[in-house]
Amino acid sequence: MRKLILQVQTSVDGYMAGKDGGASWMLWNWGNDWNWDADLQQYHTDLTASVDCILLSRKMATEGFIHHWAGMAKQTGNSQARFAGNITKAQKVVFTKTLQRAEWDNTVLAKGDLSEEVNKLKQAPGKNLIAYGGASFAGSLLKAGLVDELHLVVNPVAIGDGLSVFSSLAGPLPFSLIAATGYKSGMVLLKYGKPS
Repeated sequence: MRKLILQVQTSVDGYMAGKDGGASWMLWNWGNDWNWDADLQQYHTDLTASVDCILLSRKMATEGFIHHWAGMAKQTGNSQARFAGNITKAQKVVFTKTLQRAEWDNTVLAKGDLSEEVNKLKQAPGKNLIAYGGASFAGSLLKAGLVDELHLVVNPVAIGDGLSVFSSLAGPLPFSLIAATGYKSGMVLLKYGKPS
């Protein structure tokens, strides 16, 4: 069965966005310059190469995620082009109750129950799945027990208050540490899996 990987950037104090949803404090925030360490860039490129299906919230899709990376994939001289190309090639599944049609290439809408839709995708043939989205969407995946691996990319900054991917949990959600890697930029990658 395919695994669902949830990857989120967070602050040191565990927030993935400010209270207003802002993320200007992140070291890498969809810009043209990929100012991360080369080995952290390689991790991202390898991760997107290991999946062939991306789960997105409606908000992430409509705010430009798909268009942005499709455009970046065409900038062959940019260090993000391979990463972006992997995103462009992967099937995108947008979870929505309101959209009537997918306006993006290689994209379908999932309008049913979150757990049922994700479990169908997990049972389909192919590579692993990865999810990107805001605190509400990511938190719903965690709360439903759908996440097989959690990749936290921790920025070297505390923001004091904001939106947490964990705020909707009803109780403790245990994980097993797979790996912890620090980078020169001050970023730390924490990989967790379900306890064995």
